[in-house]
Amino acid sequence: QVSLVESGGGLVQPGGSLRLSCAASGFTFSNYAMRWYRQAPGKERELVATIGNDGGNTIYANSVKGRFTISRDNDKNMLYLQMMNLKFEDTAVYYCYTIRFASWGQGTQVTVSS
Repeated sequence: QVSLVESGGGLVQPGGSLRLSCAASGFTFSNYAMRWYRQAPGKERELVATIGNDGGNTIYANSVKGRFTISRDNDKNMLYLQMMNLKFEDTAVYYCYTIRFASWGQGTQVTVSS
């Protein structure tokens, strides 16, 4: 059974940083591309970043390009999202997602507030 568990969210001031983690299990993690999405209150879920199965082929939404970095550790079955220079508009629930199995984690809340 595919399982994705996000962690690392929290409250941060504008300009601050956070690192999100996603622990994957139930499938051969190293075989598949992965994504991070986010959903702000009252808005549709938005694709934030994509990473290929080997850690290459990273793609970012224009809104986070240059501030966020997606990465993975295939030995540990972990997906990461390093977020820097956070802005108010980054406030959202962040989800990891496996494209192949169309499965979501439960999400982790990121709140950017002064």
